[in-house]
Amino acid sequence: MTESETNQQHDVAVVPIAPLPKMIVTTAIMAATILVVLDQTIATVALPHMQAALGATPDTVTWVLTSYIMATAVGTPLTAWLTGRFGRRQVFLVCVLGFTISSMLCGAATSLPMMVACRLAQGFFGAFLMPMSQAFLYDMNPPSLQVRAITMWGIGAMVGPIVGPVLGGYLTDAFDWRWVFFVNVPVGIVALAGVFFGLPEFPSARRSFDHVGFIMIAVALCSLQLALDRGTQQDWLDSPEIIAEFGLSIAAFWMLIFHLRRSRHPIISPGLFANPSFSGAMVLAFVLMPTIIASNALLPQLFVQLLGYPVATAGEMMLPRGIAMTIGIFLGGQFTRWMDGRLQVALGVCIVIASLYVQTGFNMEMDQHLIIWAGVLQGFGTGLSMTVLNFTAMSSAPLSHRTEAAALYSLSRNTGSSIMLAIFSGLLAHDVQVNHAELGARISSGGGMSLHLSRIWAGNSLDAPIAAMAEVEVNRQAMMIAYINDFWVMMWLVAAMLPLVLLLRPGKASKGSGESLAALAD
Repeated sequence: MTESETNQQHDVAVVPIAPLPKMIVTTAIMAATILVVLDQTIATVALPHMQAALGATPDTVTWVLTSYIMATAVGTPLTAWLTGRFGRRQVFLVCVLGFTISSMLCGAATSLPMMVACRLAQGFFGAFLMPMSQAFLYDMNPPSLQVRAITMWGIGAMVGPIVGPVLGGYLTDAFDWRWVFFVNVPVGIVALAGVFFGLPEFPSARRSFDHVGFIMIAVALCSLQLALDRGTQQDWLDSPEIIAEFGLSIAAFWMLIFHLRRSRHPIISPGLFANPSFSGAMVLAFVLMPTIIASNALLPQLFVQLLGYPVATAGEMMLPRGIAMTIGIFLGGQFTRWMDGRLQVALGVCIVIASLYVQTGFNMEMDQHLIIWAGVLQGFGTGLSMTVLNFTAMSSAPLSHRTEAAALYSLSRNTGSSIMLAIFSGLLAHDVQVNHAELGARISSGGGMSLHLSRIWAGNSLDAPIAAMAEVEVNRQAMMIAYINDFWVMMWLVAAMLPLVLLLRPGKASKGSGESLAALAD
């Protein structure tokens, strides 16, 4: 009898906890999870204020974001080894404490080097909290409640990046940019107390540390992140630096693949990828949620620069998609009782495709209704599909590899976010230049009628103002076309992921148990 079948028969959690301590621990774990995902995006809007306060340049201040992402990428693969070596409870406590202290130091930073060092520490400690929180909530609930637990985790994990910029903008405007980090301290203290007094020890498998594998994966991820962050500044593949960083990343990944197949104790268990359900969920998570995050990151610029909305209004227009995503995640947990998991993911992906198609119809004369409608569709579709994918990533792995599976899933989603954001930001910048050149050429080939008429009525005095107005309008039109091109690419990329749904194992929850996707861990 398999582990999943045994748990379904007895409906007993791996680590049973009494109702009241369980509620306290769940709240503390979710608080820690929300802190980590908020800090991935909350500092974005505060960068201009940090630049002035820390004496940084526009190029160097981006290290505030880059350092956090790199530390998270490097730390995540260590999750399974650390929890096996020191225990899951102990590692989680240290990481919550470390994340809280480093957040406080980030808010007190007086120079860019100090800020970057504190962000590195913050990202490193936060790297372990996301996968561990997912594994904790899965193991501390019986099979009848595991879907609900992962649904709750998904709400915090996926809505956080959308709410982050809105909350960051409010804290920066109402108080000071330092409160973007100080706000973590009281929440971190509450989470630490709840975990310390209520969280029991969880089983973990002790394993040897794979030094070679860790070095390879660290080099691969750091090189990739550097290339993605500096690509726009260095003109991508026209820069020897970017070519070298991409080459180093590819070489390290290639060597890592061979190492994992030959090593007796690899840092990542290759057997996890032999499960098509887990692999399919990870690839879908690598593309779907990161594409939505990239879309959300680009939209505020469109709202402010092209449509002329105030920054506060632009943030408010992003909230409906976050609310819709929350509803989609919640309903997704309910749908698993009667709907096949593959059908639910396919339905969610199709709704996301429809939302991106609506965004391809954006124009500079539209009102807020089209924006909100597209956002609601996008948020709901994402939540509906990610509910199943989050659960599949956990339930497809045996207990001994559950923390490792959660770490891999988290790493896949975070790396995908960096890649998609870089790709679509780069495409946007490139298309703006191309569209500007093409539109400018068309205006020039039109015979310069406006300038000719201006000379008739006022000599040459209106040449400069009319040329300036034409330049502004060409820039606006070029950027609008570039956004529409990005939305088309996003739509076709998400559509190309639909066949991967067939890799997921079929199944749905029974009405009595609430366990979705049937037996996923043979």
